[in-house]
Order: sequence, then structure tokens, then C-alpha cells
Amino acid sequence: MSVRLFLAQRLTALILAPLVLVHLGVIIYAVRSGLSAEEILGRTRGSLGWALFYGGFAVAVAAHGAIGLRTVILEWGGLRPGLATAVAWAAALILLALGLRGVWAVTAGGGL
Repeated sequence: MSVRLFLAQRLTALILAPLVLVHLGVIIYAVRSGLSAEEILGRTRGSLGWALFYGGFAVAVAAHGAIGLRTVILEWGGLRPGLATAVAWAAALILLALGLRGVWAVTAGGGL
């Protein structure tokens, strides 16, 4: 793995760590408060803050996951670096599209 990808992997991990903790905290709060899905969506719809939070989460997950997948493919899959990179880019775009679709659904009311 290049130094650039190594550093990007570590940077996205640093970004993801607090986002995951906040996300888990929100889940625990919602469950313990007995909030329904309708009540949760009522709080997230139209919220720029939640859109930015989960949008950043989706971007970090897509990058982090794709870099890790590329490494696994190279080490275990035996693919050439160019093909491994292409697969990683495809995975990143799919993860990003799915993540941003979810963000849109819960913050802008785009539906699933």
C-alpha cells in the first residue's frame, strides 16, 4: 500500500471513530426513550446538521472501506494492482451512493 493510501486509511479511521460513537449514542438514546421510527424521522427531516453528520459518515465509510478492500484484494485475492484499484473504486462509488441515498431518505424526505 502506498504511503498516501496508508495515511488516508488512518485519517478516515480517525474521522469514523467519533462518528460511530455518536451514532451508537443516538441509537441508545432513541431506544431507551422509546422513540418510534416516525418520531425519529420527524427529528431528522429537514435537518442540515444530521444531513452533514451522516453525509460525512457516508463519505468516510466509502473511502475507508474501499481502501481496506483494495488491500485485502491485493494480499489475498491475487489480483493485479490496477484491477484491485478498479474494484475498490467501484466499491467506493457503490458505498457512497447507498450511504448518500440513506442520508437523503432520513433528512430530506427522499424516501427509500
